[in-house]
Amino acid sequence: MVAPNGARKGKGDHPALPITPVELAETARACAAAGATAIHVHVRDEAGRHTLDADRYRAAIAAIEAVSDIRVQITTEAAGRFEVADQIACLAEVRAREASVALREIERVPARLAEAYRVAEDAGTEVQHILYDGADLTRLLALIDAGTIPARFEKALFVLGRYAEGQRATPDDLAPFLSALGARKLDWSVCAFGPGEQDCLLAALRHGGGGRVGFENNISAPDGRVFADNAAAVRALVAAAAREGFQPGQDS
Repeated sequence: MVAPNGARKGKGDHPALPITPVELAETARACAAAGATAIHVHVRDEAGRHTLDADRYRAAIAAIEAVSDIRVQITTEAAGRFEVADQIACLAEVRAREASVALREIERVPARLAEAYRVAEDAGTEVQHILYDGADLTRLLALIDAGTIPARFEKALFVLGRYAEGQRATPDDLAPFLSALGARKLDWSVCAFGPGEQDCLLAALRHGGGGRVGFENNISAPDGRVFADNAAAVRALVAAAAREGFQPGQDS
């Protein structure tokens, strides 16, 4: 999976960071050609701010699907702007095939937690949970075991380095998640902040997980050079993974 833009970065961070539907579509096409099997999409409002607007999501999805058969995952990220009600409305109105949901965000209103997953089920949306530490993972598994979150949503993304000094992840940051997971079966992937991104994603592959690469979390190669675009980041990861016997189908 490629995460090409995120909620906060702009052209000042990298001129090739995609913002508009046309830019997202071109990025999706190029990244699919480079080996990505899915794209994690953020959309922006007229002022360039992160938004959960359904019409803007539909426009972005339509533009991407017009040029590529890559899987499209939307985000429900609050980004300090949106409430649980907004996130649930986004799921209900967009009815995307896939969406990411940060567990600690959607739990801000416990009384609406079950509703959020009913909405996702009704919409036919596959949910991937964004988890920031081992405690988040332990909580997710407990909610699944309790039946609050349907077992069909046993999918997670482990975020490495979000709260590390300088937001620079290392493969060691994966250890707390693996400890919390134990022998439990779970469809999991990793994203990682900073130039250690590739090393972290390769570590995830070695442990049976997947990887999410892209400018949302990192714009630099392991040697410090800035990637030309998201497709270059995908190609670099695919090449490094291939040297260890992994194929692009394991990148989501």
